[in-house]
Amino acid sequence: MKKDVLFSSKSDEWATPQDVFEKLDEEFSFDLDPCATEKNHKCERWFGKDDDGLTKTWGGCKVFCNPPYSHISEWVEKAFYEGHKDNTVVVMLIPARTDTRYFHNFIQHRAEIRFIRGRLKFGDSKNGAPFPSMVVIFRGAVKQ
Repeated sequence: MKKDVLFSSKSDEWATPQDVFEKLDEEFSFDLDPCATEKNHKCERWFGKDDDGLTKTWGGCKVFCNPPYSHISEWVEKAFYEGHKDNTVVVMLIPARTDTRYFHNFIQHRAEIRFIRGRLKFGDSKNGAPFPSMVVIFRGAVKQ
């Protein structure tokens, strides 16, 4: 497969499969979706493009984050720092790209990682995503 096929999309918005969200929400009881739209937000409290969730604080929240994949490294770094604040949990649904800088700098040995078996079907797609996915969980204060 060509790299341009693996990393291409007509849209930057990959709507979270409802069953995946519900299973995670049952475990974490989310109260903030920091990168959503009016149509796809998963929590009562959410930030859209105009709010710019990258500039807002997530401290003290239970965050569900399925970020725009074109800026994923920025969202992973933000989730790392916000997710290490007291009383804060950040759960991300992202592509399982273990060869990236952001994976090595902010996820590996710094977060809980749950690899998802198979390929998720995002939104109304009948086909699985062209990439594997993982759930990354950041919990509580950074340990020195």
